[in-house]
Amino acid sequence: MKRKKNLCLAAIGLALLLSSTVAIGEQVGITTSKETFSKSYAGKAYSPYAQRSFPTFPLWGETHLHTGYSMDAGLFGNRLLHEEGYRFARGEEIIASSGQPVKLSRPLDWLVIADHSDQMGFVQDIIKGDPVVMKSEQGKRWNAGIKAGGQDAVEASLDLITTFSQGKLDPELVKAYAPGSPKYATIWQKIIETAEAYNEPGHFTTLIGYEWTSLVEGANMHRNVIFRDGANKASQVVPYTMVEPFGSPDPLDLYQWMDRYEEKTGGSVLAIAHNGNLSNGIMFPVDKQYTGRTIDKQYVEARAKREPLYEVTQIKGDGEAHPFLSPDDQFADYETWDKGNLDLTVAKKDEMLQYEYAREALKNGLVLEEKLGTNPYKFGMVGATDSHTSMTTAEEENFQGKHTGYEASPERLTHPFQKTDAGERFSWQLAAAGLQAVYATENTREAIFDAMQRKETYGTTGPRMMVRFFGGWDFTAEDINSRQPAFRGYEKGVPMGSDLQSRRGTEAPSFMVYALRDPIGANLDRIQIIKGWLDKDGKTQEKVYDVAVSGDRKIDSDGRCKQPVGNTVDIKAANWTNTIGASELATVWTDPDFDPKQRAFYYARVLEIPTPRWIVYDAQRFGIEIPEGATTIGQERAYTSPIWYTPKS
Repeated sequence: MKRKKNLCLAAIGLALLLSSTVAIGEQVGITTSKETFSKSYAGKAYSPYAQRSFPTFPLWGETHLHTGYSMDAGLFGNRLLHEEGYRFARGEEIIASSGQPVKLSRPLDWLVIADHSDQMGFVQDIIKGDPVVMKSEQGKRWNAGIKAGGQDAVEASLDLITTFSQGKLDPELVKAYAPGSPKYATIWQKIIETAEAYNEPGHFTTLIGYEWTSLVEGANMHRNVIFRDGANKASQVVPYTMVEPFGSPDPLDLYQWMDRYEEKTGGSVLAIAHNGNLSNGIMFPVDKQYTGRTIDKQYVEARAKREPLYEVTQIKGDGEAHPFLSPDDQFADYETWDKGNLDLTVAKKDEMLQYEYAREALKNGLVLEEKLGTNPYKFGMVGATDSHTSMTTAEEENFQGKHTGYEASPERLTHPFQKTDAGERFSWQLAAAGLQAVYATENTREAIFDAMQRKETYGTTGPRMMVRFFGGWDFTAEDINSRQPAFRGYEKGVPMGSDLQSRRGTEAPSFMVYALRDPIGANLDRIQIIKGWLDKDGKTQEKVYDVAVSGDRKIDSDGRCKQPVGNTVDIKAANWTNTIGASELATVWTDPDFDPKQRAFYYARVLEIPTPRWIVYDAQRFGIEIPEGATTIGQERAYTSPIWYTPKS
């Protein structure tokens, strides 16, 4: 009897459970019924992570690493090739060319190795004494010098670089290592095969690429060329070079090569300009190209199509802003290189600067868009190292220098990096920078390339802070406080790298920005939004706004926080503490100076608290003195791609 009673109670309980489940399901939509589901959630899944296509988190990598295949890497002692570069980037410990073990703090997610396309692999054959090289008197001389080592090797290397840059290389050597030659084809195929071997979609991605090394009288016009495609398409071409008659130093000719590649293969390719700070005023022309050609509709359309990104920071200095151009920006003078061109043969003049830096180019792009209908400088921001050691080291405490001769050692701080009649660059001026974050939907070549193409990417000077930046018309504090800013960002606005949706009226746009510190890095000082615009007189303007600051500091009515975050750096111990700053910062900001008739752009700059530069670690670990006048402390940072506003016509 008791058993029957229990069964009866169980049946009643089950019935109640089923009926209550249905009732709850009808109330809140937890059901498989599409009809009930759509009524409660307007087509969204209850699980916020289901049925969404936007990228979840940034993938870290860089687009600018050189191996021993590059002339100016192999000549200075780099004996590591692509295999070691990929192994190091994916987190393995390797032995550097200087003989010391080296490893990253954390693996990267993806990598582009971009060796110089001109004379690719030539140096390796000089070192080996290849028969083709030894037929030339130049080749025999350089081989003997490099084999002798020491000062003989240095002089041989400098002689080779000078001979090449002046166009005096033995014609037979030029021909033997030019595109179309069997040697060049073999080296390019080896590069592609190695990239294929190390490409692991979903885990570690290798994108095929190279550097087109345009050098105009020592002015840096370099571009990194990156393929979306694998071996089947990249193998159908060989890289474009700078030296005529096999190539050209004119970017317009590079863009035509890119057009031909896509027409021939059905593939996709993009280019990233870099080091405008060493171009002596020719990287971002407004009136005329360096060739004398007028900046016209063809130029702006071709550049806008082919160069969606700009390398804003790297070992050879930071290229976001310059204090001469932005005197009201107290953070503009960061890792500044402004002595001259790439090889310091021509000194820098103030009038060159506006055609070299990212912020000024973004502003001038608005002028050209107003005039010609297309903005050629509508680029996203990326960071990279430009390391020539085969090791992508952007961390201050793990910096291995620009060249093998500047890998970690007690002597590297005392060696001048460059010295000419036009000026001197000191070794301590090298910047431990940078990295690139892409918001890709998956870790594959296609997804990473597509994120670059749509400019949903940002650059940092080395740390891996997470940054989100969205623009829209009706963001609220509730959106950022939801703890799911990305969901609100994509639902109500557009991400970094995009155009604000058109809207009539005078309402100002709002921007949602969020930053989370590098998990093993420094706390955050502040988030700033930099605005550039074209005023009613057709002149460019800019303003820096502090939009979120750590601690109890205040932002004044002029949009600036005058109080520094503080400084916990201990130079002697090569250390700092996270007792100041914030682990995360977030806000929704509305432009207080908005004019709906004026073209504008906005990007976020995230600053860390002060930390030691790499030279402080050298001094502490090697027990050496810091050179007089050397900068010991910096505030590392991230730069998001901009969001643009265009008045509705």
